[in-house]
Amino acid sequence: MPNRSIIKTEAAPAAIGTYSQAVQAGNTIYLSGQIPLDPETMALVNETFEAEVHQVFKNLRAVLNAAGGDLSNLVKLNIFMTDLSNFTTVNEIMAEYFHEPYPARAAIEVSGLPKGAAIEADGIAIV
Repeated sequence: MPNRSIIKTEAAPAAIGTYSQAVQAGNTIYLSGQIPLDPETMALVNETFEAEVHQVFKNLRAVLNAAGGDLSNLVKLNIFMTDLSNFTTVNEIMAEYFHEPYPARAAIEVSGLPKGAAIEADGIAIV
């Protein structure tokens, strides 16, 4: 089995299932999906879709920080939404967190997400 490390931080929501927040293999970080949970209360941040998007990016950033990186280290980002008509909003908010060169990305509409979230994101980073 290749050498791997588990990334865990209290600055991001605790895993709510049988998974790790992230796994590092060599210099590659595989981030589990983050929904808009407040890491302190584990409550869904869902006052608005915009608030959900911000919380997801904050959670991803916190896990990457724990791995010694930040959002600029992402090379692949997957975004799952329950309503793809929110695509423009995600792009606008993503521009607040990411700068060129942007990661490769997929945006996918799904029928449902954990805890009733409207968005989830995962990714792969190189640190």
